[in-house]
Amino acid sequence: MSAEPASTDHNAAAITAIAARITRPVVLVGLMGVGKSTVGRKIARMLARDFVDADDAIAEAAHLSIPEIFAQFGEPYFRDGERRVIARLIEEGHGIIATGGGAFIDPSTRSLILEKGIAVWIDCDVDTLVERTARRNTRPLLQGGDPHEILTRLAAERAPFYRQAPIRVVSENGPHADTARAIIKAIDQWL
Repeated sequence: MSAEPASTDHNAAAITAIAARITRPVVLVGLMGVGKSTVGRKIARMLARDFVDADDAIAEAAHLSIPEIFAQFGEPYFRDGERRVIARLIEEGHGIIATGGGAFIDPSTRSLILEKGIAVWIDCDVDTLVERTARRNTRPLLQGGDPHEILTRLAAERAPFYRQAPIRVVSENGPHADTARAIIKAIDQWL
């Protein structure tokens, strides 16, 4: 299912009806910078659900920032903790969960999300990702080189995994509310 972000005719009553049909957490996946957290908060408000950012939950559980976890323990350690935290967040029944860019690449995490959540791949062109990720220097995977080159490589490597999400929405350089509405519309069509 693919949807382009655009204004929809989904009014509040229609969105409430869609929300009533959603019985599993909506789990947002995609590369860093696609807007999973920002869009996720908007979706949560529109659907009257709670929102949780998995990276924030990981940092809280570890009492370390994501860059500190990467620096002190490495990516495999981080991915193991990420899988456990996402499993807990899904089990707790959160409404909207934003995951880190690499979460859906892990086979166990991906299987869990596909089985117990509604996976939504937020896709975006690399130039927009470079612009968005340049706003903060807290992205461990972008610290060692040219962000455009790294994001292009990550996009190519991760696309086969992201494509396994049953819903795909393209995020463009426009209002995040447009992407949020496009996701709600895509979920409605998928349900």
